Amino acid sequence: METGKGFGNSKDPQMAEKLDEVDVYEESANNTQYGTTQRGLKSRHIQLIAIGGAIGTGLFVGSGATLSVTGPAPLWMSFVVISAVVWVVMQCLGELCAWVPVEGSSVPLYVKRYVEPSLAFAAGWNYWYAYAMLVASEVSASAVIISYWPNDVPVAVWLTIVLATIVLLNIFVVSWYGESEFWFASIKIIGIVGLIILGIVLFFGGGPNRDRLGFRYWQKPGAFIPFAAPGDTGKFLAFWTALVKSGFAFILSPELIVLAAGETEAPRRNIPKAASRFIYRLMFFYIVGSFVISVIVAADDELLLQGVESGKTNAGASPFVIGIKRAGIRTLDHIINAVILTSAWSAGNSFLFAGSRSLYSLALTGQAPKIFRTCNKHGVPYYCVAVTSLMACLVYLSVSSGSATVFQWFVNLTTISGYIAWIIVLITYLRFRRALEFNGLLDQRPYKTWGQPYVTYFALGFLILLTLTNGFQVFFPGKFTASAFLAAYITLPIVIVLYLGHKIWFRTPLFMRVHKIDVYSGKEEADALEEMDVPPIPKNVLQKIWFWIA
Repeated sequence: METGKGFGNSKDPQMAEKLDEVDVYEESANNTQYGTTQRGLKSRHIQLIAIGGAIGTGLFVGSGATLSVTGPAPLWMSFVVISAVVWVVMQCLGELCAWVPVEGSSVPLYVKRYVEPSLAFAAGWNYWYAYAMLVASEVSASAVIISYWPNDVPVAVWLTIVLATIVLLNIFVVSWYGESEFWFASIKIIGIVGLIILGIVLFFGGGPNRDRLGFRYWQKPGAFIPFAAPGDTGKFLAFWTALVKSGFAFILSPELIVLAAGETEAPRRNIPKAASRFIYRLMFFYIVGSFVISVIVAADDELLLQGVESGKTNAGASPFVIGIKRAGIRTLDHIINAVILTSAWSAGNSFLFAGSRSLYSLALTGQAPKIFRTCNKHGVPYYCVAVTSLMACLVYLSVSSGSATVFQWFVNLTTISGYIAWIIVLITYLRFRRALEFNGLLDQRPYKTWGQPYVTYFALGFLILLTLTNGFQVFFPGKFTASAFLAAYITLPIVIVLYLGHKIWFRTPLFMRVHKIDVYSGKEEADALEEMDVPPIPKNVLQKIWFWIA
């Protein structure tokens, strides 16, 4: 069988030849000049990356802004709904990745393989841009969090320390990233479990002041803060506002597993394992975590509003920290703030890894300069890490505009990029599934998920609606500002221009015909790795629990 010939399915033979020349599998098979990435991530690394890699400021800090605008009920409801959509995205990615977890594994690679090259080109650069912005947002949030502790150190110094540490963990050896993320994620998981337990204790009045919170803040100031209109309409708009804002907490986190697949040992065992357990992370960390926030902090709390609006001293206090402070628990607020700082640091670490691998994958497929294919002897694409880090230096805008303000800019920019990326993921999965059906391979999937393809169609329709209404708030009287409109929608025309520009230049088809979609390249390698894999056998109960987790 000829491999990859469907990728260059262009009406112009010369353009088709150009596209076929940059086929990822032919390039990576003969990639002796530039070096290759290595499978340096162990099972425990990939599982902890899956569980806690991207849990960052969206939950710990960004949720405060949503609470202050919409109230506790929309906040919690939005986390439930977005969790369901993200679960569908993760299951689709799990199936795609488990089929062929090849070197340079990424969503754009699968888009090019199963849909068509122009959409892959637009998706790849959208991913890289979004991940670079997410690095900047997490570093900016770190400065917001540090501001909780009064200090005279310039913001630029904190930004430099955080960014430099993240770069150092990514630039040399992939195992450094894996090991650092393992411990970062462990701290986050322990921290959020502790916060959830504390929230339950405070709910029933177990704090030092013996004040039983219950659903007090759902009753006063109220479960809903009507948005832009009175009555039920305002309540619905508050819920939809929360949906739009809460998406940032989840943005591009499922893709971390895909980007790590090409550098993971035993991918056919570890990728499905991570994908299938993603639901527990969503339920416990996001759904329960957001509920705890809704009961321990009032939507009109003075400290919360100060943190959202001013960006001055103490603006870095997250809802968790404010709740602890209001409960009269001494010192713990500082400890938790430190855990949240670690969380932001960790998420920035993960997003730099993801951004650099997205650029590396673009280079492998001929959609970025070949220099970005260069890896050091440890398998790290260091030029990709360096350029992504330079893009993240936009975070220094915080020096002049205020960390809290700049953090909100990055939130708006990356949220819409994430929604567009997930739409492309779901389209790609549907084409992948159709190609497997055509070739009679649907039952041979190493990882099979529930409710397909119906849940994918539902999630796809919902995400399209959410993307189009992402900035609906700016269209209300007195709400329109150019900066808010651009932040909500600027990514849409950028992706469209990239897509149409590539399509016009290379004259690519709207979709590859299903009989030309290549579902075999890379499968033989994955099958061989699966056959050689020897799963560890637990010797006692503790090992059995540990092997289940990691």
